Amino acid sequence: MLLAVDVGNTNISFGLLSSGKLVHHLRSESARQRTSDEYAILVRQMMTLYGVEASAIKSAIIASVVPALTDTMVAFVRRAFSVEPLVVGPGIKTGMPILYEDPREVGADRIVNAVAGYDWAAGSVIVVDFGTATTFDCVSKKGEYLGGVITPGVQISADALFARAARLHRVDFAVPAKAIGRNSTQSMQSGIVFGYAAMVDGLCSRLKKELGEDARVIATGGLATLIGKQTTSIETVDSDLTLTGLHLIHQRNLP
Repeated sequence: MLLAVDVGNTNISFGLLSSGKLVHHLRSESARQRTSDEYAILVRQMMTLYGVEASAIKSAIIASVVPALTDTMVAFVRRAFSVEPLVVGPGIKTGMPILYEDPREVGADRIVNAVAGYDWAAGSVIVVDFGTATTFDCVSKKGEYLGGVITPGVQISADALFARAARLHRVDFAVPAKAIGRNSTQSMQSGIVFGYAAMVDGLCSRLKKELGEDARVIATGGLATLIGKQTTSIETVDSDLTLTGLHLIHQRNLP
């Protein structure tokens, strides 16, 4: 069984994959203060809830956008499962040329998503990831990572609005009945949901023109389902896209 670890700024996903299929998806907060021993206890306890023994883990791969947690994750995997994990970064085989001006600036999660998105599309693709930041990653029909767009995430934008506007209260992320809100709650929900959906459609349209190709569009991330249903550009939502990409990269690095 493969342990795939996706370390984001807000959450960490631990995927347990067997024969390429995701069996269990475990999640925890990206707590920088936790030690490798604490993560070892936490993850093994979560695995116990699903009836998975630690000895079932035969290999591991890590993608991290939080440098302070990368070494912690490596140490946790060694301690908990006695395996040496692969870490997505310089020198690892992705099977995808990175055409960014400085490839080291590209977040590991963006490369992993691009690999999984290209595998899904079998051609040019735009991957939209609704994470702490909302990112758009573009891959050519030749399978080249070209770059993309980084925007403030939905939660970050909403938090800034609630914090800076004294008369506006926090609202649940939900689809309002109409775009024209008749009260503050509906108006903010319209701005958050329909506003981000319009941004996604607008950026995807612009990116497709620059690509010069009829790229397919796939989305992932916590709010992908909510926002994606309000767009015309997103074809499908795959909440496990990053874990799928980690599995693909792990396969490409087998001896």
